[in-house]
Amino acid sequence: MSLTYLDVAATTRVDRRVAEVVLHWMTEDFGNAGSRTHEYGTRAKRAVQQAREQIATQLGARPEELIFTSGATESNNIALLGLAPQGEKTGRRHIITSAIEHKAVIEPLEHLQSRGFEVDFLKPDSQGRVSVEAVQERLRPDTLAVSLMHVNNETGAVQPVAELARLLRDTPTYLHVDAAQGFAKLPDDLTAPIDMVSISGHKIGAPKGVGALLIRRRGWDTLPLQPLMFGGGQERKLRPGTLPVPLIAGLAKAEEVFRKGHANWLAQAQEIRDQLLAALGSTRHHINGDPEHTVPHILNVSFDGVNAEALIVRLKDVAAVATGSACTSASYTPSHVLIAMGLPENIASNGLRLSWFPSQVDDFDAKGFAAEVQALQP
Repeated sequence: MSLTYLDVAATTRVDRRVAEVVLHWMTEDFGNAGSRTHEYGTRAKRAVQQAREQIATQLGARPEELIFTSGATESNNIALLGLAPQGEKTGRRHIITSAIEHKAVIEPLEHLQSRGFEVDFLKPDSQGRVSVEAVQERLRPDTLAVSLMHVNNETGAVQPVAELARLLRDTPTYLHVDAAQGFAKLPDDLTAPIDMVSISGHKIGAPKGVGALLIRRRGWDTLPLQPLMFGGGQERKLRPGTLPVPLIAGLAKAEEVFRKGHANWLAQAQEIRDQLLAALGSTRHHINGDPEHTVPHILNVSFDGVNAEALIVRLKDVAAVATGSACTSASYTPSHVLIAMGLPENIASNGLRLSWFPSQVDDFDAKGFAAEVQALQP
């Protein structure tokens, strides 16, 4: 078997069509979008505006509600830390989130705890979903915000963010959604009235280092975010600095490519999932995550009697896989996501995440993969 890349939840290969666009804006139309005195700057500014309009449209928003960032981690920080001064000013220091969030949400919120904020980390059910009712039960008059991810990066479980958005829209509580894994894949959810949406380009074939934060108005009211950095005034003064025009143009192209092939992508990703699940029927395994509310391209599985790290070593020439988030995979501790789901430690400590794009899976031998697992099972 040839080496198959099964870690697109960590990052994807840049689409060749996207790479061509990026190279064009790096080597030919290389102007600064802030330059106002010549055509190079004008073309760069136009490209940024077109990208802003395109991506905002896919989120059901206005172009002026979208700012470009370096990715979902920065977007999450701007959303959560930028809202903190409003909480301190109004005495609303309560935030609700889940125990299965990415570290890019958990760690900013832990920082806010050190500043006197109270954060409720809700546990999901055994299939990795947080219910709207669980959030509703924790809402208080001083609840500043709810932060809930769209798609879990380890299990693929889809959270009810659209339903939650409709619940919170007429309350003073803001909703932030980390949509790093769900952007473009489940587009309808993100057109719901979510106050803030964080996205990342490198999960859909764009380069690393570019993303966006949607800051949706409530009627005529803009959200009271404060900047974390200063200098230049770009992006509504919330994210100053020279705009990376090549990356922004690449993000727009990646979104376009993904959108146009979306129906085929869904069908092909599901076909690979079905083949993999059928092959794994010959092994003793446990699927971690909700089979009914999931994306088709992420599968988290634990194998009876098999150490996940030993399996990864055995598979190193067969498949590129991971035990969980790329941001924490260097530490061989049980997944905080699987632990929060209440799974036994022998399952939580051996969860293997498989994630794929149909265009990036070359002749994957699902039966051969299962045979490698069987060889390790006692």
